[in-house]
Amino acid sequence: MNDSTQIRTDVPPSGTGCVECEQTGSWWLHLRRCAACGHVGCCDDSLGKHATAHWRATGHRIMQSFEPGEDWFWDYESETMATGPELAPARSHPLSQPAPGPADRVPADWQTLLRE
Repeated sequence: MNDSTQIRTDVPPSGTGCVECEQTGSWWLHLRRCAACGHVGCCDDSLGKHATAHWRATGHRIMQSFEPGEDWFWDYESETMATGPELAPARSHPLSQPAPGPADRVPADWQTLLRE
């Protein structure tokens, strides 16, 4: 897929963490980057599921993993892996930022919280 409304290679990510989790002081497991607008949201294994919420709110259906060493794309509409070009830097959150993160907000019982 290379629809210019769904994948824009000139748009940088919105930041180094999930936009909504940063606003509320929450934490995330893994991060996803919208290929259309750069919005960084947390994955569906995170408490907030903000990347999926972003797709539902905007119709921006293609996202890319925002984890170091991962370059795969996902199409929310077709629920399939997708292909895409290299997006504008940065291509992941900083290596110093752990997953889950950010380190100072992740509760000690985070694994239990995600199973609930």
